[in-house]
Amino acid sequence: MSERMRKIVAKDRVAVITGAAKGIGAALAREFAARGMRLALLDQDGDALEALVSTLPVEVLTVMGDVTDDTVLLRLRDQTLTRFGDVGLLVNNVGVLSKAGPWDSPDEWDQTLNVNFRAVLSAQHLFVPHMIAANRPSAVVNLGSKEGITTPPGHAAYSVAKAAVKVLTEQLAHELLVSTGGSVSAHLLVPGYTWTPMNFHGKDGPHDRKPEAAWTAEQMVDYFLQRLFSEDFYILCPDNEVTSEMDMRRIQWSADDMIHNRPALSRWNPAWAQKFMQWMTEA
Repeated sequence: MSERMRKIVAKDRVAVITGAAKGIGAALAREFAARGMRLALLDQDGDALEALVSTLPVEVLTVMGDVTDDTVLLRLRDQTLTRFGDVGLLVNNVGVLSKAGPWDSPDEWDQTLNVNFRAVLSAQHLFVPHMIAANRPSAVVNLGSKEGITTPPGHAAYSVAKAAVKVLTEQLAHELLVSTGGSVSAHLLVPGYTWTPMNFHGKDGPHDRKPEAAWTAEQMVDYFLQRLFSEDFYILCPDNEVTSEMDMRRIQWSADDMIHNRPALSRWNPAWAQKFMQWMTEA
């Protein structure tokens, strides 16, 4: 772990996590609590949030509400600063999946864009100025998606939102480097196939069976922390089916669509699908 990260993920520092009640958010909360961090947790599922908090051995602030409501985020910030006076980590984790397509009504896009992108922007707007002014090592972690990088067909609204999060986080990382000399940093966390309520609607109970291909949220968090402690910006997580090498080649192919003037999303184009499969086996 870098010396800077030792000062961030440390006993009595504060981690703020949105979408904290279940899945990745809950796994992050448990891990940070085990390391002695105090927590400020936001979720709209109050019962699940309180159930999680009852298992945590540290001081926890909870805020229940919709992450797309700026007044809720403002309350999260103000209560966090009033109670703890510190933000070591801001983790923008909450997300929703949508099948809204390219010519569907903008109304069908609104929730996906608001939850997956605008809420991230709003949280940064509210928290980052304080993190800079505090003049203590701190970090912002935004959850992206591989669908925001290779943008497969089928979830246009989700892919657009997550592509926007990628660009926003890249811009944030650069501006923080310039303005704080790296004291405050930003990181893009891109999970692989992970067993969470978002990916498996309602399947978060002990009697449900995890697919072999998926990682648990705890496995993903373990991998994430290893990379975060190394100060990585891009943290792309593999799973039990997709290796890091496969991810790299898929990303390279997608970038090469523009460089080589191939059809859009050529990986899924019938005329190019076989060439893509051949290219994947060349490594």
